[in-house]
Amino acid sequence: MSLQEPGTMTQPATLPDTGEKTVTPILRVQHLNVHAGSNHILKDVNLEIPRNRITVLLGPSGCGKTTLLKCMNKLTDLYKELKVSGNIFIENDNILNTTTNIPGIRQKMGLLSQRPYPLPVSIYKNVAYGLKLKGVRDKRLIGFSVEKHLREVGLWEEVKNRLNAPATSLSIGQQQRLCLARGLAVKPSIILADEPTSALDPISSKIIEDLFKDMKKHYTIILVTHVLRQAMRLADHVIFMYDGEIIEQGSPQELFNNPQTDRLRAYLVDGN
Repeated sequence: MSLQEPGTMTQPATLPDTGEKTVTPILRVQHLNVHAGSNHILKDVNLEIPRNRITVLLGPSGCGKTTLLKCMNKLTDLYKELKVSGNIFIENDNILNTTTNIPGIRQKMGLLSQRPYPLPVSIYKNVAYGLKLKGVRDKRLIGFSVEKHLREVGLWEEVKNRLNAPATSLSIGQQQRLCLARGLAVKPSIILADEPTSALDPISSKIIEDLFKDMKKHYTIILVTHVLRQAMRLADHVIFMYDGEIIEQGSPQELFNNPQTDRLRAYLVDGN
């Protein structure tokens, strides 16, 4: 049953047209369904993710956003209770219906979780680990690449004199950027970010958001959030989810300034 349309709604400021219609998709999801026993978690999900843009998966907690991310890098394979059907294409590869080269598929997707999980080794070895996964053994090349990726996330100047210190000695915000650098080392095409600023202070959150804005020149970013203000700051493309379904999707200008459903209109009034 749909929500009643609110009597009044404060419209956000007019958002710029991102021109997303001219961008070719890098990822396509077709008729995706996920069940856990009798619980239907994702319900006939169909969407396209534009290349080199920030796509925001927006919606209330528990609506299926994180499950959708896990389908994209096949982490759902780790949960035997989940039954997954449908198709997910990266380029022309149907990643959902294959049992070969699973590590290669996951390496195409850098994953940034809600809380950072650095490896229990040094700052240097955290980034080098990603390179070794790609088969890099040349120490000079590893050193060059560690610096490159730490610079890419704005961390090099902060840690260059203590690369052998434990990663856990960094602040939470720095640890999140370190985990991002580690993910970038395997040269992903897509970065999956699952509420990556939810555990961070406002300054660290802004650093991550600014990084994403810059990084979309080279990467496609899929960002899960339930915070409306963050979606408005970052999104080039928005997918609004509710109870496992795609309710609306399109440019932020379309969705935030002219919502078509009661569900989205209510969320824009009551959302964070």
